[in-house]
Amino acid sequence: MTVLAMAQGRKAGLWDLTTTMTWLVSPIPAGMPGSPAAGGAHTMPVCLTQQQIDKYAAIIPPIGDCHVTNLVKKANGMTADLVCTGKMSGTASLESSWTDDEHATGKVHFVGSMQMGPNNKPIEWTTASSSVYKGADCGSVKPNPLTPEK
Repeated sequence: MTVLAMAQGRKAGLWDLTTTMTWLVSPIPAGMPGSPAAGGAHTMPVCLTQQQIDKYAAIIPPIGDCHVTNLVKKANGMTADLVCTGKMSGTASLESSWTDDEHATGKVHFVGSMQMGPNNKPIEWTTASSSVYKGADCGSVKPNPLTPEK
């Protein structure tokens, strides 16, 4: 699964995004092969574009078949909902805040279901994130595509 978290910020360029995902309701019982990890921090580079800052003030998680609703941008943060349909359906609440141009924190909380074979299984997870600006050049790190709004 792709990292389902936000890389927040006010400067375009390369950010180090550290996320911790917590499954509240997993589609796979604990201890079974393929069960999601119990947590732990994961850091990855993320490229935040000026277009993403202008549109969302943050990078919206790249979750397939999702669109942004209820976007509210503030001077030091943003909130939005991500409505998803398809194999994973449900709603995520997104929040991001920053105290300066080079540090940000965020949270994503998703409640919905995931198609597993012929059945839909309930899922719920939260991802907490923090990000630190590294520089204007993203190098080989490609930005996520913009998520549609409805």
